Amino acid sequence: MARRICDDPVMDSLLVLSEADVRQLLSLDDLAEALAAGLGALSEGVASVPPRIAAVSRDGLLAAMPGSVPGLGLAAKLVSVFPRNPEVALPAHQALVAIFDESTGVPLAVMGGTYLTAIRTAMTSAITTRALARPGSRSLAIVGAGAQGAAHLVAFTRLLSPGDVRIVSRQAKKASALAGTHPRAVAVLSVEQAVRGADVVCCCTDAAGSVLDERWIGPGVHVGSVGTGAELPPDLLARARVFVESRTTATAPPPAGALELQGRDPSSLTEVGDVLAGRSAGRTSLEEVTVFKSTGHAVEDIAAAGVVLRRALDLGVGTTVTMSE
Repeated sequence: MARRICDDPVMDSLLVLSEADVRQLLSLDDLAEALAAGLGALSEGVASVPPRIAAVSRDGLLAAMPGSVPGLGLAAKLVSVFPRNPEVALPAHQALVAIFDESTGVPLAVMGGTYLTAIRTAMTSAITTRALARPGSRSLAIVGAGAQGAAHLVAFTRLLSPGDVRIVSRQAKKASALAGTHPRAVAVLSVEQAVRGADVVCCCTDAAGSVLDERWIGPGVHVGSVGTGAELPPDLLARARVFVESRTTATAPPPAGALELQGRDPSSLTEVGDVLAGRSAGRTSLEEVTVFKSTGHAVEDIAAAGVVLRRALDLGVGTTVTMSE
């Protein structure tokens, strides 16, 4: 990502990429590879990523997520989270990503980050599941049929090819609509029906409290959670081996950390970057229950934005805005 749009020592032009551009340009296979590299760099300690901060308004919040990953990029994401937006047909999460030259700090590009946020979160879950799920896992349960449920269906069927997918939502029509987008997916009426007997469970809700009963999770199951609320029950977290993007971030107070992991000893958690890089063991037995609690991380945005920008420059996609007088 060290290539410049221009050779001037100050900003002369800026590449602007729309949400449609990002969807067109982002290769899911390249994204998976870049995410693994970014998470590995994070766990290795070579990434510079301060904790996420947020300004709170009456109806939502605006968070800032800057970071630098050598070789992947220097970028910052601004993301708004307004939970009631779906009521007026707007995404709850909306974002922009700004990318800067690693060598000079010159701004290079601004791109839509709403789709990017959803798919990088889901693909991080998918590469983590590939590393941690029991060999031969075939049955997938997706709890939640919003933006993250849809992104998880795309990422998991691309990377893991599950034999059957069960989707459940508080709104049955949304579950049915999402299931209709994939031939191996079916909508079910209860969370228990979706989860019992599944090899992999993905919790993709905005629920404030637990959406699972620990008794529904059998031996050897892998559970992923991307919700900002405390959607995982404490007894499941006590029973399972828990994996995170960053031990220090996951146990920090929100908006950086996970509600379910407040007060937990960071040393009890394993970073997925260490597993992906071969520095830490993943699953240790067929019976072990594993949990990935995602909080979202700037290295994921940097990795995803870098994939988009490199392809945009190769193909000449986007709108160049002249910034000089």
